[in-house]
Amino acid sequence: MTRAVLAGALAGAGLFLFLLALLPRRASLARQVATFDGPPLPPPRAVAGQRDGRVSRRLGRALAAFCAEQGWEFPSLRANLSIIGRSFENFLATKVLLGLFGLLLGPLLLVLFGLAGVRIPVVIPVWLGLAVGGVFFFLPDLEVKQQADARRRDFRHAIGAFLDLVSMNLSGGRGVPEALMAASEIGSGWALWRLRDALANARITGQTPWQALGALGEEVRVDELRDLAAALGLVADDGAKVRESLTARAASLRRRELADLEGQAGEKSQSMLVAQMLLCAGFLIFLTYPVVGVLLGT
Repeated sequence: MTRAVLAGALAGAGLFLFLLALLPRRASLARQVATFDGPPLPPPRAVAGQRDGRVSRRLGRALAAFCAEQGWEFPSLRANLSIIGRSFENFLATKVLLGLFGLLLGPLLLVLFGLAGVRIPVVIPVWLGLAVGGVFFFLPDLEVKQQADARRRDFRHAIGAFLDLVSMNLSGGRGVPEALMAASEIGSGWALWRLRDALANARITGQTPWQALGALGEEVRVDELRDLAAALGLVADDGAKVRESLTARAASLRRRELADLEGQAGEKSQSMLVAQMLLCAGFLIFLTYPVVGVLLGT
């Protein structure tokens, strides 16, 4: 009876907290001010494929408003979400819902074992629920980091090709702003789309193209893009120096990318060598075990 009461109380508390988070609260002055100072939302095309439910949207907005009230900015996380085109509210709702799901697995397991007639201590399902809930809560962070790292590698590769295109446009007699815009309009990948949107917004807002590229580099945390913006700001008035600088940077990016690929290939070769050594060691143990058993037995 005590186990059933404890399991029901834990499940009821989790359900109560979940429903409490979904209830709309009156917006305070701090929250309303925080909405003006918050970061801009991702572009509509970046989140067009997301199909968030009504519950997750409301929960995500409530959690994002709570973080804004507390002053929690999460700059690294927001940069990762920006480069993969995912909203901060959707990420928070996913974390909380997965954590609650993992937390409720313990009481559910206790109820299922009770219905099956198996008696287990209450401590085991409780600790199991806490452990699974913690793992589920941090799984979205790992997924976002892996996707952001892959996107940044693709972005660096696209920047190398973008620099070559800009250099060729400069050789054709175009100015730096026109060359940057023309080079961004050639490709159709997501990286060039981000560059094209940044340059188009700069033209509308009156910023220089290199300022827009620098702001985009700060947003997605790609050092090569920030360095490119700084270099263009220094030599923007001299076309010959711009071409030389862009050509050198493109070659440097290609060499760095080649070095990274060689390093990854070397790591995979080492892992394969270790696997082969372990396989040979197991095979030798399999061959020598009967002989060693006979010797030890005599």
